[in-house]
Amino acid sequence: MNRCASSHALLAACLLGCIGAAQALPWLVQVRGPDGAPLADAAVAVELRGQASRAPAGTRAEMAQRERQFQPFVLVVQTGTAVNFPNFDTVRHHVYSFSPVKTFDLKLYTGTPAEPVLFDKSGIAALGCNIHDKMGAHIVVVDTPVFAKTDAQGQVRLDLPPGEHWLRAWHPRQARPQLQSQRLSVPAGGAGGGSTTLTLE
Repeated sequence: MNRCASSHALLAACLLGCIGAAQALPWLVQVRGPDGAPLADAAVAVELRGQASRAPAGTRAEMAQRERQFQPFVLVVQTGTAVNFPNFDTVRHHVYSFSPVKTFDLKLYTGTPAEPVLFDKSGIAALGCNIHDKMGAHIVVVDTPVFAKTDAQGQVRLDLPPGEHWLRAWHPRQARPQLQSQRLSVPAGGAGGGSTTLTLE
């Protein structure tokens, strides 16, 4: 686990501790496409009542460039996260986004730009490279520290407190550039946990 992911896991754990980690229940979220097939690498976020919508100051993440590809293809961050764009290739890249959630333009460079890009509004930013047309990726910005990406079976496991929450998800195969939402009810006293399926349109 990288340092950013480790910090995120610690933050989420601390948050659940503040709202009653002893009551947190294991919850399986399944994300499927319109055809019913499970979707790997879907961004999943759960908004809990009373949680901080913005990341603590100084929170950082990384969208790398290796072998003329963005890595990862989908990066999920909390609103207020600063993202670095290190270039590990021997060729220069020109990274940009024209998405309303964040518009920026990193001119041709190698190494790591001096300043990261601050993602201060929730939504989805599509990335590209002006030099290499086949390069593309997405940064999904969410108003919660509780987020993850689905595995090869389209699943993610989270520990959630009882209550009424909002489950939000998005996958690059979706036509619309926003997260799909549905209510998520976690009952009190359900020690065995539960599961929810969200089918993306």
